[in-house]
Amino acid sequence: MAGLTAAALATVGYLTHEAADALPAGLGRAAHASAAPAPGTSKAPRVKQDPTALPADSGKGARVVYSLRRDRVWLVAGDQAVSRTFTVEPSAVDPAPGTYSVTSRSNAVTGSDGVPVEHVVRFASVDGVVVGFSAAVNESAAPGRKARTGGIRESRADGDAMWTFATIGRAVVVVR
Repeated sequence: MAGLTAAALATVGYLTHEAADALPAGLGRAAHASAAPAPGTSKAPRVKQDPTALPADSGKGARVVYSLRRDRVWLVAGDQAVSRTFTVEPSAVDPAPGTYSVTSRSNAVTGSDGVPVEHVVRFASVDGVVVGFSAAVNESAAPGRKARTGGIRESRADGDAMWTFATIGRAVVVVR
């Protein structure tokens, strides 16, 4: 009995596969990605995106761009040239994608996680949690993951660059 069941299942599987291959694209099946290219054409090679490349839909003009997925920041001058890019340690609270403005700055404070930070540049608030960039005075101190903080940590050198660039009113564009 088990042999008959196995044979029946194998036959049904084979016929299903054959029927799916016979369907034209658009009738419930997509074109096979592994299909051979048509004669005279070549399959385009995959191009790896440069992880430091400025996101395409990140606004215009002088701005700070923060990518949530890449954990990366770009400082973009008015001529669309990237003056600096660097990675950051994200906070426990992320702002929604959109355009914000730098609302306040502090040269040196204690972060909401108890870590002394400098060059704090704030630009958003999420459910009462203030979100901004900062550099830990002791660079080995990562933002606290247990506390709901909005401190996006950068190195002290990157914090110096952010402090100089991101003055009050400067646009901050958050992208996925």
